[in-house]
Amino acid sequence: MIDLRQLRHFVSVAEHLHFGRAANALSLSQPPLSRSIRALEQELGALLFARTKRRVALTAAGAALLPEARQVLRQIGALQRGAGRLAAGEIGTLGLGFITSAAYNVLPQLLPEFHRRYPGVRLALQEATSDAQLRALKSGEIDLGLVVPPTDDHELAYLPVHRDQLIAALPAAAYRRAPPRIALKSLADAPFILFPRPMGIGLYDATVSYCRRAGFSPRIEQEAIQMPTIVSLVAAGMGVALVPASLMHLKRSGVVYRPLAEKSPLVETALAWKPGNDSPSLAALLALARKRYRKLAAPTGR
Repeated sequence: MIDLRQLRHFVSVAEHLHFGRAANALSLSQPPLSRSIRALEQELGALLFARTKRRVALTAAGAALLPEARQVLRQIGALQRGAGRLAAGEIGTLGLGFITSAAYNVLPQLLPEFHRRYPGVRLALQEATSDAQLRALKSGEIDLGLVVPPTDDHELAYLPVHRDQLIAALPAAAYRRAPPRIALKSLADAPFILFPRPMGIGLYDATVSYCRRAGFSPRIEQEAIQMPTIVSLVAAGMGVALVPASLMHLKRSGVVYRPLAEKSPLVETALAWKPGNDSPSLAALLALARKRYRKLAAPTGR
């Protein structure tokens, strides 16, 4: 059976047309090189070199084999380089889910830097609610998610990457002249628009507990599963909403945003992944995220 070592030896002799110089180039002594060529010739059943005391020349069989041998070696070299890049996380595909608010904070910070460092990795982005991402992570549909983490899920690992205060999104028609900072308790009688709790436990619980600390329970009139939809419903005058401060970048006619006078809880966005996922591209992105967000709390492995 022909092996790559024999092909490399053959190409070197063919290029030098001298066994001694080819052996030096290969860091071999001449006898092993000669034996390797003879073994290759025996395997092929054809002489590859015409040898005399004064010169070495390719035979017709050798001349025909040379371009094929070079192509095989190039392909093997490319395969080895590709495998090395894949193992280093430099190429591949990474499935990344994200909640809407992450498009206004984490994604613009993290993805350009990752793309500069790993241009060969294709990011398959998928916008989804936190609960949908958690299911997709567990089933292997995505590799990484940007979620508002739950507190009772022990199958995934989390790395905090952003914390936002809650602010009020208000219908402009009713609140255009509201002061720059308003009291949350002043919204006690307003209808609220909220995430359904099963689809966003962290944000739902933070909103409800924040209102209760202000002295009231929010009157939930509408529910929506995407932040742009919630903001659109606010613009339509259907109610008010508490949203992460990053959503101020989501400009929508008919909506005004106001910070709240009461101290806000911090709503955390975290990268979530399934331990045991051995994707090198996942490891590369997590390493970059740990470096960039090292000032936040240490990751919690579960």
